[in-house]
Amino acid sequence: MLTFHAGAPWAAPRALVPASEASGSGDDNPAADVGAAIFRHGIQGSGAPLEATRDAGVRLQGAAAACINCHRSSGLGAKAGSSTIPPITGRYLLHPRAKDMGDLDLPYVDGIRADRDPYTDETIARAIRSGLNSEGKPLSYLMPQFDLNDADMTALIGYLKRLDKRRPRGVEDTVLHFATIITPDADPVKRRGMLDVLQQYFTDKNVFPLGATPPLRSTRKMMFMVNRRWQLHVWELTGPATGWEQQLKQHLAAEPVFAVLSGLGGKTWAPIHAFCEHEEIPCLFPNVETPVGGDGDFYSLYLSKGVLLEAELIAKNILDADGDKGVRSVHQIYRAGDSGEAGAQALAAALKHHGIAVSSRVLAAGESLAKALKGGAGTNALVLWLRPADIAALGAIPAPPASTTVFMSGLMGGLENAPLPSSWRYSTRLAYPVDLPERRRYRVDYAFGWFTIRHIPVVAEQVQADTYLACGLLAETLSHMVDTFVGDYLVERIEDMLERRILTGYYPRLTLASGQRFASKGGYIVRFADAHGVRLVADSDWLVP
Repeated sequence: MLTFHAGAPWAAPRALVPASEASGSGDDNPAADVGAAIFRHGIQGSGAPLEATRDAGVRLQGAAAACINCHRSSGLGAKAGSSTIPPITGRYLLHPRAKDMGDLDLPYVDGIRADRDPYTDETIARAIRSGLNSEGKPLSYLMPQFDLNDADMTALIGYLKRLDKRRPRGVEDTVLHFATIITPDADPVKRRGMLDVLQQYFTDKNVFPLGATPPLRSTRKMMFMVNRRWQLHVWELTGPATGWEQQLKQHLAAEPVFAVLSGLGGKTWAPIHAFCEHEEIPCLFPNVETPVGGDGDFYSLYLSKGVLLEAELIAKNILDADGDKGVRSVHQIYRAGDSGEAGAQALAAALKHHGIAVSSRVLAAGESLAKALKGGAGTNALVLWLRPADIAALGAIPAPPASTTVFMSGLMGGLENAPLPSSWRYSTRLAYPVDLPERRRYRVDYAFGWFTIRHIPVVAEQVQADTYLACGLLAETLSHMVDTFVGDYLVERIEDMLERRILTGYYPRLTLASGQRFASKGGYIVRFADAHGVRLVADSDWLVP
């Protein structure tokens, strides 16, 4: 269903206390913040760094000692290789002894333990200070022993009990609610292509029999029996970016959602990114050329860094050039109000640290490209952050001399379909932050076959393939979550499962390690092989700048 509206080893600590805890999470007292600070940042109530000792006398301090590093943001633990970190939220610690998993009325998570005495506040404190479980037996050697005073211990135990008491937004007995967000400057053709894929995917997902989902027990036999209808809400923003936060608040209040799926942006995605981080809403793989990432960000995941990655690829190519052929000056051209501005700024910052002079020319709407190119005369490298219409217009402009290397944004220009005139092809290199066409073909054929069978017009190949990939990643992850509908846990499960994904669309490999928010990390510098056509030749192997 669609609704439209206009308008550490596994986890990185977050920089800020989440909004739900900062507001007290129904428990307005200073201990709420103290418990969160200990768990997430390794900071005691006094402000001093948390201290702990592990087997063999290994000492941990501050952020390195924070609980979040192993038990993760959700408190639901993790599994990595042969090591399993158990869940430590209240309902998993305090549950009565059970003979087997089938007797537990708890959603399954890796590391859940049934046949043991329930913890009490006293035995939780003993486990944290002395490394002994609820029955007095030693815990895993991975569990540090913490030096906490009574007040801090009370605050931390209270925080663990609160972790799973928040009712998730957008989750009903028979329905899971998701939103996709579209900015007012998003490309209308890409918008239609993305929505076609989302609408059809949700329709297919909802073909299965509906009905109330019975309480699921935590047996592996029951793991995949989640049965909820998916409902998609389309939040279309209007006006300048300064007003988007208020619009998003209104949308969320009217239509609570469990996560934001895909989405489409223009010049900036920053207000949406900030909103999702503050409201603790997973934002899964939006189609944006200028993604956002900062220290401590957690909820926003991207397939690629977009033009920012292109800037890194171009910078690496320039800086790795031989001394005699080294670039001393760079001239960039981009249009005002477009994604190229962010790419140009990133490239300028990277090159200026190495003493390379960088100049930029901003084209106003309707301004001639030929005039701007004259300003780059005498530079060693020309960088074009331009759309297909401007790229095609180069045909009426003489190509620069052989001494000038030309780089252009592949994402903005249309990748291998960029209408680069033959006279410019010899000297021009494309930043190409996806896999080569012949290498990715087998990974995208399934998606394009799915489009064909369902009569979805292919109008924006990468956007539609990336949207289909995002839907598949969400569906696969939810199938492993059973009834554990916690936003943090959704993000963590995606992190864990992503590297095992075989069909990765446009990208050769997707991974999200601790603190990483961009799943594909490299690309190519390529050139056209012929005067006409779309065949590409890479200058080197896959590069991770």
